[in-house]
Amino acid sequence: MINLDDPEVYSRLDPSDMLRRIAELPKQCRQAWQSAMSFPLPPDYSASERVLILGMGGSAIGGDLVRSLAQEVGGAPIAVHRDYDLPAVDEGTLVIASSYSGNTEETLSSFAQALKTPAKKLAVTTGGRLKAMAEENSIPVFCFHYVAEPRAAFGYSFFSILGMLKRLGLIAIESGEVGEAIETIEELAPTLAQGVPTDANPAKRLATRLWDHVAIIYGAGVLSNVAYRWKTQFNENSKTWAFHECFPELNHNAVVGYRIPSWLAVKALVIMLRSPSLHHRLLERYRLTSDILAASGVAHELVDAQGEGPLSQILSAVLLGDYVSYYLAILNNVDPSPVEVINQLKKKLGKTGI
Repeated sequence: MINLDDPEVYSRLDPSDMLRRIAELPKQCRQAWQSAMSFPLPPDYSASERVLILGMGGSAIGGDLVRSLAQEVGGAPIAVHRDYDLPAVDEGTLVIASSYSGNTEETLSSFAQALKTPAKKLAVTTGGRLKAMAEENSIPVFCFHYVAEPRAAFGYSFFSILGMLKRLGLIAIESGEVGEAIETIEELAPTLAQGVPTDANPAKRLATRLWDHVAIIYGAGVLSNVAYRWKTQFNENSKTWAFHECFPELNHNAVVGYRIPSWLAVKALVIMLRSPSLHHRLLERYRLTSDILAASGVAHELVDAQGEGPLSQILSAVLLGDYVSYYLAILNNVDPSPVEVINQLKKKLGKTGI
């Protein structure tokens, strides 16, 4: 197994410096929040009754987590749409198209359909066709500049939407809660850094335990979509299989299937993301499910989110997962940045038209 405490392996396997992008999450969040709080928005947008966020992959996960947060702290109903065809919207709907590149074909397709509706519209991007389409139709564009893989620009995709919805009164989050959340991950990040040895680094330790195993991530409440973020980061950064499930639903099906096939039980590691803000019955489900996993011979580990409020717990769990996926990439002897299979798929789709 590769030695995670050997600095030479990082320069060899991470030429694009994905590690720096992960460490910059607190900085991304601060910059995106400040920009969103000063971004000019049409006054009538505050009359929106619901929010629909269009996006795919790393550009959509910010919307997922805003939705989770809104369900916890209060706000307008929020849905995230990942597809070509736009669902029904009306003048009470605020449609936010989020695409890092501005060229995501599913998002562009849905956004083009939204242009023909009375819905209010916003775009979040670094440029591309989405920016051009929005500007041609006099639609506000939150344009940020950060060079990275889309999934590594998470702070911008999350906090830009969060900040604008806060400005519009569509989510009940206070600036003090945002400050506490960013301070939480500013304090957490140095404990997960590459220079911290494995025996004192929780991200390195968990990645070591995951090596040569299938990651199955469980979440609940505000951490349900964080579990999905962990899954996709393992896929893209670590280049490995990963799956996610959510409480309480998994207690109505997944727990029955732990024993077969038997070879998977010894190769799986269930990571249970937990938060002190969860409903007490959910916390009891974590305890009982741990007992079932142990009785079935399935390895598992509880991971507690940090921070006082739900936003802090979301961010701390995201940051830890990003570091774990990075260190697992190093253990897998792969560069965490490129996603060649996705790029090849897009090229082939481009040849067939839309």
